[in-house]
Amino acid sequence: MKTQALLIILAGACSATGLAVAAPAMHDMAAMAPSSAAAATVAAPKLQAALRALWHGHVLATRDYALAVHAHDSAKAKSAEDAVVANARQIADAVAGFYGKPAGEQTLQLLAGHWGGVKALTDASEAKDNAAEQKAMADLNTNVTAIAKFFAGANPNLPENAVQGLFATHVAHHASQIQQIMSGDSKDEASTWSAMQAHMNTIADALAAGIAKQFPDKAS
Repeated sequence: MKTQALLIILAGACSATGLAVAAPAMHDMAAMAPSSAAAATVAAPKLQAALRALWHGHVLATRDYALAVHAHDSAKAKSAEDAVVANARQIADAVAGFYGKPAGEQTLQLLAGHWGGVKALTDASEAKDNAAEQKAMADLNTNVTAIAKFFAGANPNLPENAVQGLFATHVAHHASQIQQIMSGDSKDEASTWSAMQAHMNTIADALAAGIAKQFPDKAS
């Protein structure tokens, strides 16, 4: 993707801001931040920054949805839901910029499946519907496998097991955060939220590095 297109996606992401899974590692954000030496070796810093903004937009909107559901604020829940969908389209567009429109459409379908599972898990947790929670988690785990297969199939620099591990941890963060929001556990949710944001950088950086290696003339 050209630099101008990436910057447009980055600006759009900023304006939009508003039970078998791996346990998430609770890292402090400062510990996750790259050193100045490491930052200097980033192959495509603009791509990395754009992807970080997009993935942060995802977790911000999904968290806003959970908070709104818990507060029984239907207007805010609808606004957050719209933001999740808009963000998914931006991520899909970013993928399409490298892999073509069909790949972008497939990415959107996969992200729709992810959001469908997160939304279902959120609603079920608020309703204290254990069966629906288990169904949502099963769907999310199936979706993680599909996402890993897709990215690994598109890019040989993104091993399937590594991508699956990254997104399994992401799902675990969602599950922990939703449970904590619905139970009013603000202290633990704050810790999960920090870890979740840091993990978005990990996902974005892995994808950016893989894309930069595959498309050295297009990534910047």
